[in-house]
Amino acid sequence: MKIAQRFDLNAGQVLGGGSAGQPYNAKFGRTTATELLTPTGHNTYDSLQMNVQRRLAQGVAVNVVYTYSKAMGICCDDLSDGPPQIQIPQYFNLNRAIMPYDRTHNFNASFILEMPFGKGKHWANSGSFASKLASGWQFNGLISAYSGTPFTVTAANASLNAPGNAQRANLVKSEVAILGGTGPNQSYFDPLAFASVTTPTFGTAGFDLVRGPGTFNFDAGLFRQFAVSERWQVQFRAESLNVTNTPHFANPGNNVSNMVLNPDGTIRSLGGYTVISATTGTGREGIDERMFRLGLRITF
Repeated sequence: MKIAQRFDLNAGQVLGGGSAGQPYNAKFGRTTATELLTPTGHNTYDSLQMNVQRRLAQGVAVNVVYTYSKAMGICCDDLSDGPPQIQIPQYFNLNRAIMPYDRTHNFNASFILEMPFGKGKHWANSGSFASKLASGWQFNGLISAYSGTPFTVTAANASLNAPGNAQRANLVKSEVAILGGTGPNQSYFDPLAFASVTTPTFGTAGFDLVRGPGTFNFDAGLFRQFAVSERWQVQFRAESLNVTNTPHFANPGNNVSNMVLNPDGTIRSLGGYTVISATTGTGREGIDERMFRLGLRITF
């Protein structure tokens, strides 16, 4: 798919040249961005999608969806409202990368289960008051599990000194080990796999090279419809969001220049680099921890 992005015609074109390398500065003394919305490249999305359904039979309904996918494009704009990270034509090919919204695996399962109590069920089917009270309950749930999003390890761009262009870190190890640490002074990935850039060049680490932590979430509910009369109906619901109270972590700090090394090469301070310090939004107004709620609905 052909995409359009904001392209800065006045971005620095000379590595290390600073504002002197901006085309309109050399001609007119203009250093501000001069943007053009124009096609810049192609985005591609390839996926394997599977869906398995079991409609309500013998008290059970299940819907399972799985997607295995890969999204590639010009880094790293989601909505065509930002420029490419590198805007120098001879280096433009470096922008080709996995897109920041890519999730390799995406699994979702929803279910409704009629509880085995009451008339016609396995237990408490005597027809007594207790049997009637126990009958008609349904349990439902939604399970989501998906890969984390990729992110770029950056570096201070003082040596690059090319306005309008982003600096990547240098990749110094062939593989980036995922350590899985969360919280203060705990590294999510190997901090020594990258290094700062001290020359007027783009770093050797590709865009969106590291993938953040994945997400698991389980929501569940218990509900029953009571027929008070032919006209009046009462529904009771008890629901829990994030039943397992599993934290949904955001991506870690990604600026290698924040790390301070000792003379012997050991780490003196991470400075937030490789450290996860926040959770990510789940569409619940910032509430990430387990939450319970009760509801009563009357219809007539």
